Amino acid sequence: MKTSRLAFLIGTVGGIGYLRPAPGTWGSLAALPMAYALHQLGGFLLLALATVICMIVGVWAAEAMTRNRENMDPSEFVLDEVAGQFTALWAVSYPAWAHDIEITALWPGWIAAFVLFRLFDVWKPGPVGWADRQKGATGVMMDDVIAGIMAAIGVVALAFLSHGVLGM
Repeated sequence: MKTSRLAFLIGTVGGIGYLRPAPGTWGSLAALPMAYALHQLGGFLLLALATVICMIVGVWAAEAMTRNRENMDPSEFVLDEVAGQFTALWAVSYPAWAHDIEITALWPGWIAAFVLFRLFDVWKPGPVGWADRQKGATGVMMDDVIAGIMAAIGVVALAFLSHGVLGM
């Protein structure tokens, strides 16, 4: 398989990036069962490792997919959404793993991680917008990873509000 074909296969997450409308949302949705499977197989550590691998491979795939093209962030490239969604789900995976809780019991965190990640990825507040304006494949990946970090912080804040302040 040629490098460019492999890059397109990886970058579009097996073609999910070609789904319309909203390919980024489809990529984020595809990340959910992948994250669940990774957590079930190896806990938080495997999800964290997969996230880092997605980031590294994502930079390579983004460079290959955008070589000699004007559009440096094609909408069909959704591996960045997978990496960002994985990052957002760290806020669910880590406590489930650390406290031996079935990850599905934390379903409100899954919903919050998905909604907050999509919100920050589309809205692009502060550092997300800054990363989005950076040139090259690293910028393509980093805006979603930063959106994922912000979403994870939001999930932790909502969990604290729900469990710590409201005592639910």
